[in-house]
Amino acid sequence: MNRKTQIKRETLETKIALTIDLDGRGTSNIQTGIGFFDHLLKSFAKHSFIDLTLNCEGDLEVDTHHTIEDVGITLGTAIKEALGDKKSIKRYGYFILPMDEALLLCSLDLSGRPYFNYDVELPAERVGSFECEMVKEFFYAISYSTGMNLHIKMLAGENTHHIIEGIFKAFGKALDEAIRYDSRIENVLSTKGSL
Repeated sequence: MNRKTQIKRETLETKIALTIDLDGRGTSNIQTGIGFFDHLLKSFAKHSFIDLTLNCEGDLEVDTHHTIEDVGITLGTAIKEALGDKKSIKRYGYFILPMDEALLLCSLDLSGRPYFNYDVELPAERVGSFECEMVKEFFYAISYSTGMNLHIKMLAGENTHHIIEGIFKAFGKALDEAIRYDSRIENVLSTKGSL
């Protein structure tokens, strides 16, 4: 099954072209104009084994909000589209990821029903030009555009860079688990018969 998709999204605030392959090797080519955000998305791709190509031109002269939120919306839409009918996928994924002193938990359900729970306190307001409050907005956008129940919790951490990067890696690992095929699942993993 081909689980690839290409999404283009253009507004007065951003112009985005994104392609993903859910059955890739974790390769990426990412340009958003926000250095730390590019680094985070490359980490997500590497640890989820999702191939990701992304080019975003955003109104960074305003701030990073529109770029980061719209990338979240576009990535979530692409994941949903590439998953198709979700037949034979494991549906659930979770990971507890250590990154130096930081320890991050990510748990998700590709249920088709969006819900987002974020329990993280970041010590700093910025990492480079990246506004740290946008971590929450990014994952909210992914949750709702994918139709994903997503929980992110910080169990320990002091360094903002470590915490945020740990979140993106934990999300990648949890998503990798949830989108994997399981031969025991003949249709979808739901008593309702659909996701």
